[in-house]
This record gives sequence, C-alpha cells and structure tokens, in this order.
Amino acid sequence: MEWERAARAFWPLATMLAVLFAVVWLNLVEEISPELLPWVTGAALILLVVTAIRGGLRYRRVRRREVVERLDRTLPGRPLAALSDRAAIGGEGALWQAHLAQMSRSAAQARAVKPDAGLSRRDPFALRLAGLVALVMALIFGGISDMDRGLSAIAATANRPGTGDAKPIGPSWEGWAEPPAYTRRPTIYLNAQPEGELLELPKGTTLSFRLYDDSTGVSQDIGTAIAADDPKAPTFRAEESGVISVGDRRFEVTVLPDEVPVIRAGAAPVRRADGRMVQDYEAEDDHGVMAATATISLDLPQIDRRYGLAADPEPRADVELALPIPRRADRRDISGQLVQDLSRHPWANLPVTLTLTATDGIEQTGTAEPMQTILPGRRFFQPLAAALIEMRRDLLWSRENADRSAEILRAVTWQPEGFVDQQLYLQLRGAVTILESGEISEKARDEMAEALWQAAIQLEDGGLADALQRMRQAQEKLSEAIRNGASPDEIQRLMDELKEATDAYTRMLAEQNERDPSERFTRDQERQMITGDQIQEMMDEIQRLMNEGRMAEAQELLEQFNRMMENLQVTQGDGDGDGIEMPGQGGAMGRLADSLREQQRLSDDAFRDMQEQFGNGEMGQPSTNSDEMAERQRQLREELGQQRGLLPGQGSDSGDRAGDQLDEAGRAMEDAEQALRDGDMSGAMQRQADAIESMRESMRALGEMMQGQQGDQEGGAQEDPNGQRALDRNDRPGGNRRGGGQQGQPNRPITHDPLGRESAGADGNVQGGGEEIGGAMDPARRARDLLDEIRRRSAERQRPEDERDYLGRLLDRF
Repeated sequence: MEWERAARAFWPLATMLAVLFAVVWLNLVEEISPELLPWVTGAALILLVVTAIRGGLRYRRVRRREVVERLDRTLPGRPLAALSDRAAIGGEGALWQAHLAQMSRSAAQARAVKPDAGLSRRDPFALRLAGLVALVMALIFGGISDMDRGLSAIAATANRPGTGDAKPIGPSWEGWAEPPAYTRRPTIYLNAQPEGELLELPKGTTLSFRLYDDSTGVSQDIGTAIAADDPKAPTFRAEESGVISVGDRRFEVTVLPDEVPVIRAGAAPVRRADGRMVQDYEAEDDHGVMAATATISLDLPQIDRRYGLAADPEPRADVELALPIPRRADRRDISGQLVQDLSRHPWANLPVTLTLTATDGIEQTGTAEPMQTILPGRRFFQPLAAALIEMRRDLLWSRENADRSAEILRAVTWQPEGFVDQQLYLQLRGAVTILESGEISEKARDEMAEALWQAAIQLEDGGLADALQRMRQAQEKLSEAIRNGASPDEIQRLMDELKEATDAYTRMLAEQNERDPSERFTRDQERQMITGDQIQEMMDEIQRLMNEGRMAEAQELLEQFNRMMENLQVTQGDGDGDGIEMPGQGGAMGRLADSLREQQRLSDDAFRDMQEQFGNGEMGQPSTNSDEMAERQRQLREELGQQRGLLPGQGSDSGDRAGDQLDEAGRAMEDAEQALRDGDMSGAMQRQADAIESMRESMRALGEMMQGQQGDQEGGAQEDPNGQRALDRNDRPGGNRRGGGQQGQPNRPITHDPLGRESAGADGNVQGGGEEIGGAMDPARRARDLLDEIRRRSAERQRPEDERDYLGRLLDRF
C-alpha cells in the first residue's frame, strides 16, 4: 500500500525526471536554439517543482486500520472485523464462541494482497511508459561525454550576452578529438586532459570545438580545416604533429602515423583430395585489417610453350579471390586459410604468380612478395580423360587450337568399339563437327569446355560418382530415421541399404586402382590408413549401438563414418596386402583441439563484451550478447560431452585422467553458461579459463597415452639381417598377426577399429585396453560406461526437469 500511494502521487515526477535525464544524456539540448534554451530549462524546472509539491500533498502514510480493512475485504465474511466485535445481547455463550472459531479459521486463510496502483486509470495516455522508453534509449545510446556537453550548453545560457552583468559560469570552450572509426579508439574530451600532457592522436583524427565566448579563438598547425556553417564550431583533421592553442590552453599533439598493413603467405598452396586449393596466410596492422585479397596471374615466361600452348593466349583477367577474415577476432593480427576450387580454370596445373594484398581502414594496402607456384587443380589419370582435359585447356587458352583439337578428337575416336562408350562417342563426334565448322564464338567455346569437363569426369570416375551419391543418400536416410525415432524394422532396412551402398562404393573405388576391396584405403587429409575390414567393423559397431538403443552414440558414430568415407581414397600398399591402423586418438585429439580453440574464442568474445560494458557504465547488467554467448557455451558443452563418450583409452591411467579432466571442463562450462545468462561476465570468464585449463590437461594425458602406445609399437622393432631396423609382421601397428597367437589358439587377424581399439576379428569382439565389447564386459568398465551415459544425459537441457533431477541424484550418490 505504501508503494501504491507513492506511485499514484509521484508517477508524474518520475516521468518528468526520466524524460529530462534522457534529453541531457542523449545531448538533445544542442537541438534547441540558444534563444529558447533558457525558457525551456526554466519551464522544466518549474514543472519539476510543481509535480514534486503535488506528489507530496497527495501522498499520505498508511495506517494500521487501513491495512486491516484492505486485507479483510479480500476474505469472505470480513473475519478480521468480526474477531474484534463484542456481543450486543446474549453474552458470549457457546454460539458466540463457535462464531469466533469460524471467523478464526477464515482469517487463517489470509494472504498478502497484490499491489495495484491503478496507474492505467490515472495515466490514460501512458505517459509513464513513454518516459520509461526514453530512459532506456538514453542508457543504450547515450554517454557521459554527451551529458557533459548538454549540461555545458545549459550552463552557457545562464549568462549569455545582454542578460546582465553576471559573470559567465562554466567553460568558455569545449573540444573533442574523435579518432577514425576503424581504429576503435574512444573520443577524447579535451577539457578533461591534464595540463601539459602530450596528446597522441591517430592520423585522420577529427578535432571539433565549440566556443562560448567571443574572445576565445583556436589556432593550430596540425592539419587542414573542415568547412563548417557555424564559425563558433571550428573543425579540422589531424595530419601532422604540432600545437593547438585554444583560450588559455595549449596542447602538444603528436600524430601517430597509420602503418601500412603487412601480409605474408604461408607455404606454397597445396591440393586437397577433391582438387581444391588451400593457401595459408597471416596479416597484421596497427589498427586492424579490413580486407584481404589473393590475386592469381598467369606466369607466362615459366610455361612450356609447346603443343596447344604454343599460340598466344587470349586475354584473360587475373583471378581475384577474397581472403576470409575472422569477423569477431582481433584483426590487428590474424591468420586464415583460403580454400577455393579452381580445377575448372584454364590456368589449373599451370605456372602462376600468387600475390596477397591486405587493406586497412584508410585504404592503405600492403602486398606480400609474389609467389611463383603451380595453380592446384584436379589431376586426371585415365588416359582418355586426361586427353580431353588437355584439349579443353587448349581451347580455353586460344581458339586458334580448334583445328588441332579436332584432329586429336578424330584420333581418339577412331575405332571406338570397346574403347569409348557409344554415347560419349557421339558427343565427341559432335564436338569435332563444331570445331571444324569455322571460327567458334566465345559462348560456344565455353559450352564445349564444360561438355569436355563432364565427359572427363565421367571417364575418370566411371560410376564412382553415382555410387558415392547413393551412399550419401543412404547415410542421410538412416541419420534422419535415427533422429525421428523410426521403428527398429525401418532402421534395420536402412542400415542394410547403407551397407550395400558402402560395399558398392569401396568395391568401385578399389577397381579403379585394380585393388581388392579388402585392401587398404587412406583418408587423404589425415594420411590415416584403414582397411575394408575396418570399415565393416565400424558399421557393425553402429549396428550394435542401435540394437542396444544407444541412438545418440550411434548417430555420432554415423556422422564420423560419413566424414571418413567422404575423404576415402585407395592407396598403394607395401606389397604384402596388410592393413595399417587408423588410430582414433588422432581424431579425438583433433576434435578436442577444435573445441579448445572454440572455447578460447568464446572467452575472448566475453572479454570484449565486458570491456564494452565497462566503457558504457553498464557493468553487472546482462548485455545483448549474453544469451547468444550462453547458447554457444551450451552447444560447446554438449559437443564436449559427446567427445567424452567416445574418448579412446578408457581403462588406462592416462585415458581415465583425460576423461576426468573433460568432466571437470564440462562442469566449468555449465557454470560459465549460467554466469553468461545472469550477465556475470567476470564469473563466466573465470569458469571459462578453468574449462580451458582442464581441456589442456586432457590433451596432455591423451598425448602421453599416444606416446606410450607408439613406444610399445616401436619396442617390437628388430634388426634385419642387413642391420636395418624393421617391424616384425606380428608387431606392425594394425598389421595382421598371423601365427602370432598363443599356443593352441587359432591365428586371427588383429586390427584396430575406428575408435582406436584392438579387434580380435574372428569372434566379433572388439577390444580396447584389455576389455571386450560385444563379448563379456568387465564390470568396472560397464560401470564407467553407465556413469558416462548418466553424465551425458544430465547435461541435455531438453530433457524433462524431473528426469534431470533424478540423474543428478544418481551422480551425487555414485
């Protein structure tokens, strides 16, 4: 009730204060002409006094009797009033006592009355809400410097010329130094600068003054003046060091030159398995790199000018590629990677010159030393496909090669039976007709180049591209079925389709190199070897997880399987047909390193957000980016939980230590997420730092485990008769151990599954750290798996609250 009466009495005063604060904080005072400003200021003060007096007269304190009456009106029968009554006749007999008892029971149901000031009736035009909106806008977009200028403008009107003999109050001038926006430096209020302090400003800083006294002037020798409509508001731009004199103040100014950005190329560009070019680069600038480009030009002197390249090339513009620049990182020192597919460009696999250029905020450019290299592009090994690509290059080089290309096409299509597909033969004969018809247009040349490219792809890959597409579609269908909770029969049918499509793809991939599908494949990017048997084991592991109802883990393993098959290639072996291991530790370490980098980036973003809050005077308040960063933290925590469940080496000391550190990192991430939602940037950064340190400790433990495994493998090395150190076949990592079993046991090939665990092969049991999966499992290992699953599920926010509470109690107990 106290609040209600205060709100009713003083809401006009609060609204007036909010509006006046917004006007001053946003420096809207400058929008009022100097002639009207004194009148507006006086009227505002009078209105404030009137509303304050009116509120004080209307406000009265709440009495106890009014409180009891207000509460009594909310209860049936007015029990509080009845309890204070006295019987008029008949005395206080049994009936009266029963009445009091009934009223006491009714009074016991009393609850606090919700306040209702009734402001909507007293303020039908919602003026209080307009004042609140103005206050919020001022807090978001205003600042101390704007408020200082607004108050100074009001103070300057107190003694304008002709208003009397009173002495002027406040400064006779004000000045501001605003650095260029790209420097991200704050505006400097010159009046607040200490006397005699050197003023260091970036080149291009705009200095603006407002003079309130006719006797005050500005003199400077640091730059050219900027035309201004008001002679009492001189403005100029800092271009060189010098002195500024205004009134009785003198500023020594040092103009900081804007350094030219520096950019460096990494090693020569490399070719990925899919033919894409990958180029690393680093760039730096004193105020930040705004843009960077890579220019590729033909290095004509380095080209072997024979055959189709003997003619002069037709003019072709240099290739301009925009280098990717991190959006939220510190652009003063950046590193990045350009990934671009230039396989179809006429200069692919020819000598070129690569030049990197970086640009800063004032359009200064820095250029790296030109690099002479071969432009990466797809390579073709099938003879006819390579010939078609060479003719395509010659046509794009110069249309003068049309006759020569027609002759070559006639040669390769002579006696096509058993050599060239009938449909492709008809297409190539049609191309011969076009080439021999006379001068071809640029459009016709480009269309023919595209047709030759597609024909070469079909010859090189055969049905491989179609097989890959069928495998991708089967993977997507199975993944969608798992996510949507399809029936077991439907999932089994889709799993069978995936196995069939995968077998067809690996068989066709091996046939291209005349290899058996059970021999070795390689994942080109990581140079890790995997056998066809290991591919089958990975699919069997996915099948097992689905049969056990562990759909989330099956989905994660299926995604890893998809990524692995995308980069699969056949590679030549060492002649014995043995497979080499594809350790899961390398992949786990890489994924953990990616998560660590993402956590570091998130921590940097939180630090920058806290700096912005400090600069705006909003420390401790949730920022507009808090929810976004909290969501990123949640996603990162869930991803870390998935990595925890697939961590290799479980059961070993180093593996368990790595898992414990990841658990600690997950708890720190959860605390950081809550701190971000609460706007506690300092607490969030502290827990993020704890998570980063725990992840680093986990990576160290994984590294120790991998080194130990490598040492065990190298321990099986032996000297060959010629003194050269070699690996025994039975001890080769991932090799088939034939004849190396214990006495009385059958010889079984020992391989490694995609998670880095040894597999006995024949009995279907997959081993890791001496414990079996698929056969009899060690109880301690089973308990650890159950505990990991409980941790993972308890971290999923989408689960019901009751279930997560139950899982939390299990974790507390066990």
